[in-house]
Amino acid sequence: MYSWEELEQECQRCRKCGLCHTRNNVVFGVGNRNADVMFIGEGPGEQEDLQGVPFVGAAGKLLDEMMSIIDLDRTNSYIANIVKCRPPQNRDPEEAEQDACIDYLRMQFALVQPKIIVCLGRIAAKRIINPNYKITRDHGNWVIRNGIWMTALYHPSALLRDLSKRPDTFSDLLRIREKMAEVKNFGL
Repeated sequence: MYSWEELEQECQRCRKCGLCHTRNNVVFGVGNRNADVMFIGEGPGEQEDLQGVPFVGAAGKLLDEMMSIIDLDRTNSYIANIVKCRPPQNRDPEEAEQDACIDYLRMQFALVQPKIIVCLGRIAAKRIINPNYKITRDHGNWVIRNGIWMTALYHPSALLRDLSKRPDTFSDLLRIREKMAEVKNFGL
């Protein structure tokens, strides 16, 4: 088992896929390393690649607003991505790229030991929750695996493009807040 420092150094040296050739920065993760809630996106965008921090662009500002609705922020949650390097032109990360990076995310998960995972968007939900996950059908629904509660929201960038998805996301956020209270009350 890696320490946080060893894992981050390993990610910084990574050459497992072609994304390493076009990155400016490895985007490792940010937040409370002992958080009960972990948010997982698909991969960094342009601003994230430039700054080395997940969710710092327009979608990141919206994510911060979404988290504030349920009394979360970057000090009491942890945010990571499936792939740690930006896919060119912000395309979806390919399966081989996800495969190359997924062990880093698994190690982050093992170090954080969250009680709740919130996948941001269809790609994260398909990789983490179920390969047949349909974000339009399944968002906000809960799955429990190995004692960990998992759900997915529309990706913040999708909410920036399509305002009609926001009411569903608000309801999903309220369900996350309810689940956080439930988990805390049962002392899980």
